[in-house]
Amino acid sequence: MKNIMKGRKLHVISDGKLSLEAFAEIAGEVEPFADKFHLREKHRTSRELYTGIQLLLKKGIPVNKIVINDRADVAWAFKTGVQLAYHSLSVHVVKMHFPDILIGCSVHSPEEAEEAALHGADYLLFGHIYPTESKKGVPPRGIAALDAVKKSCDIPVVAIGGINHGNVPEVVMSGADGIAVMSGILQAKDPLEAAKLFSMKLNEEG
Repeated sequence: MKNIMKGRKLHVISDGKLSLEAFAEIAGEVEPFADKFHLREKHRTSRELYTGIQLLLKKGIPVNKIVINDRADVAWAFKTGVQLAYHSLSVHVVKMHFPDILIGCSVHSPEEAEEAALHGADYLLFGHIYPTESKKGVPPRGIAALDAVKKSCDIPVVAIGGINHGNVPEVVMSGADGIAVMSGILQAKDPLEAAKLFSMKLNEEG
């Protein structure tokens, strides 16, 4: 089935708790409604991540929908995308040594956003927007901060953190070019229906 997303993008991010097989299974189900699948598995070796990519490919996930967190070398092996964090190689270095792969960069302020865009990032991941279990005790940055980041650069900004079906319209109104979701899909009773609803909410306002 073809990807039906037309405008704003839905990124599905692994939570480091599910097995790679379980994540690949869900990814295969929701693929028509998602634009990117991130392997965010900080505890796994490069060999395990390599296997994770193979599992996603076997479930029919196109290679251009796969993003590897931090590990530019593993991303380069398959020519998937890479998601860089504060502890990763810089955007500039990855651009120089791993040309032609899509580079996402996680940022936490307008200044970081501006710098990442200047050095060649293709899109930004910004959050956390709302309170979330994965960032317990850390105050959310909120909608106003998302708006500020969006205004600081001219590349797509994907919002992450505590996003559910109910607050998607608010995120969209703040200019986000997409959202990234973990538990909202991975822990849903029906991941396919959850992904469909996120897709609809993302794009229902044009």
